Amino acid sequence: MSKTSRLIVLCCAALCSHLTHAQTITMGIEDMFRLADSNSQSIKTYQTGKLAADEALKAAKAQRLPDISLSLSASYLGNGKLWDRDFGHAKSIEMPHFGNNFAIEAQQVVYAGGAINSSIRLAELNRHMAELDWQKNRQDIRFLLVGYYLDLYKLSNQVQVLEKNLELADQVIANVKARRDQGTALKNDITRYELQKEMLKLQLNRVKDNQQIINHQLATTLHLPEGTIIAPDTALLSAQVQTLSEKEWQETASQHNLDLQQAETGIWMNRQQLKQERASRLPQIALVAAEHLDDPITIEVPVLDNNFNYWYIGVGVKYNLSSLFKNNRKLKQARLNMQRAQESHQLAMEQVENAVQAGYVNFLTTFSDLRTQETSARLADENYSVTSNRYQNELALLTDMLDASNTKLEADLELVNARINVIYHYYKMKYITHTL
Repeated sequence: MSKTSRLIVLCCAALCSHLTHAQTITMGIEDMFRLADSNSQSIKTYQTGKLAADEALKAAKAQRLPDISLSLSASYLGNGKLWDRDFGHAKSIEMPHFGNNFAIEAQQVVYAGGAINSSIRLAELNRHMAELDWQKNRQDIRFLLVGYYLDLYKLSNQVQVLEKNLELADQVIANVKARRDQGTALKNDITRYELQKEMLKLQLNRVKDNQQIINHQLATTLHLPEGTIIAPDTALLSAQVQTLSEKEWQETASQHNLDLQQAETGIWMNRQQLKQERASRLPQIALVAAEHLDDPITIEVPVLDNNFNYWYIGVGVKYNLSSLFKNNRKLKQARLNMQRAQESHQLAMEQVENAVQAGYVNFLTTFSDLRTQETSARLADENYSVTSNRYQNELALLTDMLDASNTKLEADLELVNARINVIYHYYKMKYITHTL
């Protein structure tokens, strides 16, 4: 079955669960990841951030287009007043009372010291950073889901182990009752084993309660309908875990770790900001063109009630002289930010290297723990079998039987936990290297 088909099946199952209110869905980890990509609200939020960064990039590229302005005005003009230079001999000047102005102006920047190109490059880097944020959020959500999923798997196996031990307890109680009927066992023996059975029931109820809590958290994160029961894939524990050397994990982290990529992108962003500060100290050159239509012509006395049209085209130069002494601090700040970004990248490399090394050591430890627990479970099974036979032949006490049963229960639970811990630390290594 293709990935798309499996995702459709999961979505249909989720819809059915909404109708039946208690539908059980069996899914693997990869199925869960694909469902999270479609349903996770957190991932959707970061995806919207990517779209916003795309629009910001388009806006930055639009700075290369010419600036065009259009103006139109109508006005009422009062009569003029004319004096001599000593403000004597005043007389009124009749003027046409309706005035109008129409203008269209265009300007195309041809040189801005690299400010436009650097702002576009900065927008591209911001878009790349938004992409990295989205990818990192996906990794965070996936690792969170893996934690829920494996906890749910661990609890499901604990339920099976406890139910199996309850069945064994029932068998032992039945045997003790038969021996009591024969006069070879005391009522106190039955009471002690029934007490252990009640403790197993209490433990089972607690595990089922935790199972319900984890299932709800997992279903909520995946935005599945309320009441959906998620059943982990039972083939998970038999799957082969890919083991790499520490050097290979370190190389994978150096290529794929998103924290390193974000730190490197931060260096480039600060480099572009430094270029923008330098560009502010340079002149701007632009091609300009304009078309004007004015009425009346007020520069003549008497005023001419005519339409006056004129146009021009030329080159304009703009230079902010105050930037020579105002932007020094900003330029120094940009250089320090650049240095800080480089230092942050070095720090991120150290942190990732340490995280991979620590994760790898813990990963290897889980294999040692698994081998130990496999041996412990095998010995506990043998001890329980021997003690049970001895107890049936009246060669062992009930306390020996209880100890053997408790040891077997603990060994079975620890074995399941050890197997799941191997898988968890494998996915943790993939999370540290951001290859989930």
